[in-house]
Amino acid sequence: MPRRNKGKFWPHVRALIWEKAQQLYQEDQAKGMGDDFKGTTATKAELREDGYFYQAKLIVLRDLWLEKKGLPSVEEEEAMRACNSE
Repeated sequence: MPRRNKGKFWPHVRALIWEKAQQLYQEDQAKGMGDDFKGTTATKAELREDGYFYQAKLIVLRDLWLEKKGLPSVEEEEAMRACNSE
């Protein structure tokens, strides 16, 4: 059976999703541990089990869709609101 060529979209997006999932995990750990946070990283299995991968997938795909439409991402909108309220 011939091997399919890797695409250009999903390998890049999958890497972004794992990166975002790790970021979400570490943010939750930092909130829960406060000053005792040591910056530990989770395995891919842990990220999947705890729902971080799914949550990150939704965020990354939404941001890519907004970017394609020429709209600011949710984080960019929040930053703009924070600057405007000061």
